[in-house]
Amino acid sequence: MAPLGRPCCDFRMTSILTYTFKNLPSTSKWALRFSVRPLSCSSQLRATPAAQTKSKKTLAKPNIRNVVVVDGVRTPFLLSGTSYKDLMPHDVARAALLGLLHRTSVPKEVVDYIIFGTVIQEVKTSNVAREAALGAGFSDKTPAHTVTMACISANQAMTTGVGLIASGQCDVVVAGGVELMSDVPIRHSRKMRKMLLDLNKAKTLGQRLSLLSKFRLNFLSPELPAVAEFSTSETMGHSADRLAAAFAVSRTEQDEYALRSHSLAKKAQDEGLLSDVVPFKVPGKDTVTKDNGIRPSSLEQMAKLKPAFIKPYGTVTAANSSFLTDGASAMLIMAEEKALAMGYKPKAYLRDFVYVSQDPKDQLLLGPTYATPKVLEKAGLTLNDVDAFEFHEAFSGQILANFKAMDSDWFAQNYMGRKTKVGLPPLEKFNTWGGSLSLGHPFGATGCRLVMAAANRLRKEGGQYGLVAACAAGGQGHAMIVEAYPK
Repeated sequence: MAPLGRPCCDFRMTSILTYTFKNLPSTSKWALRFSVRPLSCSSQLRATPAAQTKSKKTLAKPNIRNVVVVDGVRTPFLLSGTSYKDLMPHDVARAALLGLLHRTSVPKEVVDYIIFGTVIQEVKTSNVAREAALGAGFSDKTPAHTVTMACISANQAMTTGVGLIASGQCDVVVAGGVELMSDVPIRHSRKMRKMLLDLNKAKTLGQRLSLLSKFRLNFLSPELPAVAEFSTSETMGHSADRLAAAFAVSRTEQDEYALRSHSLAKKAQDEGLLSDVVPFKVPGKDTVTKDNGIRPSSLEQMAKLKPAFIKPYGTVTAANSSFLTDGASAMLIMAEEKALAMGYKPKAYLRDFVYVSQDPKDQLLLGPTYATPKVLEKAGLTLNDVDAFEFHEAFSGQILANFKAMDSDWFAQNYMGRKTKVGLPPLEKFNTWGGSLSLGHPFGATGCRLVMAAANRLRKEGGQYGLVAACAAGGQGHAMIVEAYPK
């Protein structure tokens, strides 16, 4: 692997990768524009938070209700196949709801609506929001629905709640998300499903025997869910590898960024900064109190891993990718006047937000690049106004490719229809308590974790504005401005 600071070597590697992939006609020219830039991630491990600018303008809008986050919690995020493996998704979601009730002491009857996000649905509890709410003791008169938007499902749950409150339909909404990758639905093949359904309809022994005579052993081959695009049949990891190559992001850079994420997460965990995590007594097992995927390693150990998706030249590995995760999150969202009337001191305002969509083949993971300038313009802010950045880390290569795209006038002009770049988020303000690479990424729950991390960081560091952004399958993305509530 080429060392940092050697653009020509990295360009040669990019050229090899591009040639190998043979499916980068629209993006291979990106590599001509993007050279390796050392990020010095390791130096950020010792960096103290940047001094925050106080007393900026508020983003309140006339004649629109202020929507606030009273508080938010999450279960510990665990590697799939560990302590949550014998549970169902609604069990984990219920734990998050119970944790929220305990944290906020909100009366259940005050909650007007419950919305949860999830991605890979358990067929028995397809509306997992409703099942979790009933299990947590909410009234059967409280409506609940479930949304899905890949990795931004919880973001969609939150903003749906914001809309309900801002429009005056509700005063109090609980939004959250859940994912249980330990037990994903594995289906019979379509031929087997068809035979079973036809057998159920058969009325005579002769009809049943006729159907059974058509059975073949390959009917038993199961259909496994995959983290892949339906429209392109490409796995997300493969797409991340192509994206990293197109933007000339080296393996060393990716490993360095992943090490930064794990190291900062471990530091935050040890210092008690991850205050959104609530203990979960797993039935029949011990109480789980903290995330178990935070594992700082070394660049030397990480370099020994082989590529996970594109072999042998790929740069995305298990060490610089987010891992399959089980977990749930929940937030109490209210109209400001309702929260104050109930005696609450909110943590933050939920302000402007945007959703974006791009080409799911070559720009699958560039949602933050497209969403960030739009949400900043909508809020009347600049990148310099933001005190805390919380971006979803699907892969190190995805984060670093977004950095390069955001810092490129050429990309802004040729792909985004913009005159100038939005700029590069400063690392000293970026995911300083770790991110999805280290904390974990339950697909349907990450959005709430991002917002609560931004709100809690602003509260601790004295900042005013946080920017949350995430990519998602389908080439979609989301960004939101979080404003600290005055102390």
